Amino acid sequence: MTIKLGLQIPNFSYGTGVSELFPTVIAQASEAENAGFDSVFVMDHFYQLPGLGTPDQPMLEAYTALGALATATERVQLGTLVTGNTYRNPTLLAKAITTLDVVSQGRAILGIGTGWFELEHDQLGFEFGTFTERFNKLDEALQIIIPMIEGKRPTFSGKYYKTVEAMANPRFRERIPLMIGGSGEKKTIPLAARHFDHLNLITTFDELPHKIAVINQECEKIGRDPATLETSMLVIALIGDQVSVDAVPDDFKARAAVGTAEQVAEQLQAKVFDAGVDGVILSPVTLGGYVPGGITAVGEALKPLISG
Repeated sequence: MTIKLGLQIPNFSYGTGVSELFPTVIAQASEAENAGFDSVFVMDHFYQLPGLGTPDQPMLEAYTALGALATATERVQLGTLVTGNTYRNPTLLAKAITTLDVVSQGRAILGIGTGWFELEHDQLGFEFGTFTERFNKLDEALQIIIPMIEGKRPTFSGKYYKTVEAMANPRFRERIPLMIGGSGEKKTIPLAARHFDHLNLITTFDELPHKIAVINQECEKIGRDPATLETSMLVIALIGDQVSVDAVPDDFKARAAVGTAEQVAEQLQAKVFDAGVDGVILSPVTLGGYVPGGITAVGEALKPLISG
């Protein structure tokens, strides 16, 4: 897995009827693929997130949507940014991701995290618990999911999950790449160093150099070459000639790139790539709905930065 330039689809509020909603998703994914993006991600949520909209705005179930996108694309890697572990039994998630890998002919990425959106848990009946409990659940889940997607049959008895010779067949590849999202220095980064192929950093531009230093330290503690843990940053993008950072929600301003495609590319070079991060996943602000062309323009502007 290599992620130099990914696209996250952060919302499905396009101002269209439901009948045109998924064709618009396909249009974005196809534009990204044709523009040279290497991956497309959807959020794993059931309600829209605070800061992006109200809970009742359109939100598609992630793995159903990804399965459909797998048939509408040919090259881009597909995944969630990232799966909430609390929403699915780990054996179900192992089955979902191996199925996506078969349907996509080996393009699935398993992004996974603890889960954090309390309103979803409360209203839909998922147990939320404390952050420590959610992290412990994730740790147990990985002891089931990783062997299953590698073709093993784990028997596991933990505090939260139990399996008996669990298996996931068919599988397309020997191993599906693992991604975790976040930037916590006590839990997330050490966990990434131990188990993951890719760490997507959810942080601010100013904090990036420090986070990279922590990643290097955690890898060295366990004897892992830091170069083998690929990194990217999730960046909010507002693309256009007449746009202002004022249009970006306050919570996201410290990790937003704003302006023309060329200006966005310059900001990504200075603030992300020059900080030592391997790649960027853009989450475009689609004010007034999806407008074709912006993704293509950014892809063209970034080609010199991501080639090779």
